[in-house]
Amino acid sequence: MSRFIPLIGFLKPAGEYPAGWRHPRAPRAAGVDFRFVAAQVRRLEAARFHAVFVPDLAGLPDVRDDVLERVAVVNDTFEPITLLAALAAVTTDIGLIGTASTSYSTPDAVARDFASLHRLSGGRAGWNAVTSLNDAEARNFGLDAHLGHADRYARAEGFVDAVRRSWEPDDGGPVIAQAGSSEAGRALASRVADLVFLRALPLAETAAFAGDIRARAAAEGRDPASVRILPELPIIVRPTRAEAEDAFDAVRSLLDSAVALADLEYWTGADLAGLPLGASLPPPSAENGSRGAQAEIYRQARRDGLTIGDLVRLISAGDGAVVGAPGDVADHIEQFVDAGAADGFTVSFPWLPEALDAVVKLVVPELVRRGRFRTEYEGAGIRARFGLQRPGV
Repeated sequence: MSRFIPLIGFLKPAGEYPAGWRHPRAPRAAGVDFRFVAAQVRRLEAARFHAVFVPDLAGLPDVRDDVLERVAVVNDTFEPITLLAALAAVTTDIGLIGTASTSYSTPDAVARDFASLHRLSGGRAGWNAVTSLNDAEARNFGLDAHLGHADRYARAEGFVDAVRRSWEPDDGGPVIAQAGSSEAGRALASRVADLVFLRALPLAETAAFAGDIRARAAAEGRDPASVRILPELPIIVRPTRAEAEDAFDAVRSLLDSAVALADLEYWTGADLAGLPLGASLPPPSAENGSRGAQAEIYRQARRDGLTIGDLVRLISAGDGAVVGAPGDVADHIEQFVDAGAADGFTVSFPWLPEALDAVVKLVVPELVRRGRFRTEYEGAGIRARFGLQRPGV
C-alpha cells in the first residue's frame, strides 16, 4: 500500500452535523442543486481525494414529524446512481461510491447499476452495501416492519455474492464498501468488503475493530492488508484552534435540543420520551436498527457512566469531531494510521461549503508537507487508487 493516506469525502450536501443546514452560508437547496454538489466533488478531486461517498436511505428516518421538520435528512438529495452518473461526466479521477440496499433491491438491479456506473466513469465506481435501518424504509416497500437483523444479513450474504459474480468479467468490477459493526456486519465485511466504514470512535476502540476485521479477513483466506479500514472523521479546522472552536460554537448554537434527543433515540432504539436528562439509558425498545451503533452507544454509556443528557451533549458536541488547527487534525490522522487503527479516513463535513473548503485549504497541504498525502493521482481506476485486488469469490 502507498505511504500516502487515503481520504474519502463523505458528502451530505446539507452537512453532516444535525444543524449544519442552518449555517448562514449553507445553500438552502444544496441536496438538489447539482451545480453546488458538482462543485464540492470537483474541489475534492482537485485536492486528490481518493473518492467521494454518497449515503442514502430507502425512506425517511423513523422519527417524529416535529423532529423531521427541524432537520435536513439524507433524502433531501438526488438518488445516488443518478447523481454519481452525472458526476462521472464532470470529473475524471475521483472514485464515485454510492449506497444501495440489499434489503430493498435485487442483485441484478444493483449489479447492472454499478457496472454501468463503472463503465461510464472509466472504472471509478464503488457500492456501499447496506441492509437498511428502520421500519420507515420497510413501509416504503409495502411492508409493516423492517427485516429482522439476522434475516437481513442472511439475505445480504447471498445478495453480495450474486452481485460480485456478475462483475467477474469486468476487470474486477466496482469496489465494495460495508459499514456493519455488529457480529453479522463484521462477518460480511471481512469476507467481501474492500473498504470498511465505521463511526468515529476513540483510538483504542477503532484499533480493536480494525484488528478484528483483519483477523476475520485472514480466516477467510484473504490478505488482511487488502481490506481498507476507513473510520469517519468529522473535521472543523481553522488556522488556529480557537478560531475552529468559535466556528463550531456558532453552529452548535443552531441545534434544537429536541433534534439531538431524537438522534439519540434513533441510534439506540430506546424510548426516551418523558425521561429526565439525568436518567440512565433505558433498555432499547426497538432492536431493528443499527445493532453495531446501538451496542457502541450503550457500551460507552456504561463505561463512562453517561446519562441521557450526557449523550445528548456528546451529539451536540459533534460526536467524535476533531476541532482545531491544521496540525491538530494531521496529528489525529497520523496517530490512528501509525497505530494501525485505520488505513485512512472517511472525512465528513459538518456544514458546507465552508467545512469542506477548510479541509482542502488547510489539512491537505499540512499532510502533503508531512509526506502523508499525494499531489497526483496514482494508477487508473478506483481499485488501483486504493491498491486493491478483487476479493476471491
